[in-house]
Amino acid sequence: MSTLNPAPETDAAKRVLPPKPKAAALVALSFTLLLYLVELADVILPGDLDQGGIHSRALSGLDGVLFAPLLHAGWSHLFANTVPVLLFSFLAMAAGIGRFALVTAIIWVVSGLGVWLVGPANGVTVGASGLAFGWLAYLLVRGIFNRAAGQILVAVVLLGVWSGMLAGLLPGNPGVSWQGHVFGALAGVLAAWLTGRTGKSRKAEPAVPGNLEG
Repeated sequence: MSTLNPAPETDAAKRVLPPKPKAAALVALSFTLLLYLVELADVILPGDLDQGGIHSRALSGLDGVLFAPLLHAGWSHLFANTVPVLLFSFLAMAAGIGRFALVTAIIWVVSGLGVWLVGPANGVTVGASGLAFGWLAYLLVRGIFNRAAGQILVAVVLLGVWSGMLAGLLPGNPGVSWQGHVFGALAGVLAAWLTGRTGKSRKAEPAVPGNLEG
C-alpha cells in the first residue's frame, strides 16, 4: 500500500485564460471603472487629485506610490490606458485572481518605487500605464518560467499586436513617464519569475510506500 500526496496544481500555472472568465472580466471592469470614477472626482471636486501622484525623491511624495496608478492627467490619458488595462489584467488572471493580486502588487510597488527613485525631479507622475506595461511583460515571459507552450504562443501574439507599446520604454517623449514603463516592465518580469518559482516549489513529492502489519 502506498500513501500519495495530493495532485499538484501544475495546470493552474500553465493556463492561458482565466478559469472563471466572468469573474475575471468583472474584476478587470471594476478596476477600470474605479479609474474612471477617480478621474470624474478629480474633475468635479475642488483641488487637484493628481498632486497625490509620485513626487520623485521627495519623502512627502512617497505615498504617491500607492495612489499614482489610480490617477490620470485628463480623460485622454485615461482613454489611452483603458484597453491595455482591461485586456492585460484579464489575461493575467489565468492562474487565478489570487495569483493576479500578487503579481499586481509586485508591479504596483516596484514600478512606483522605481519612478520615485529615478523619475523627473520637477513633476508628478500619475497613470496606470506602469501597471499595463507590467502586466504585458508578465504575460510575455511567464510561459518561459512556467515552461508552457500555450502561454508562449499568447506572448508571440501579444508582442505582434502590441509591439508599438515598446516605444514607451524609450526616453524622449514629452509628458510620458518612460521610467514608469521601464520599471513596470521589469516588475512584470520579476513577478513572473517569483510566481514561477512558487509554482515549481509546489511539485508533488514521490509516493511513500506504506507498511501493513497484522
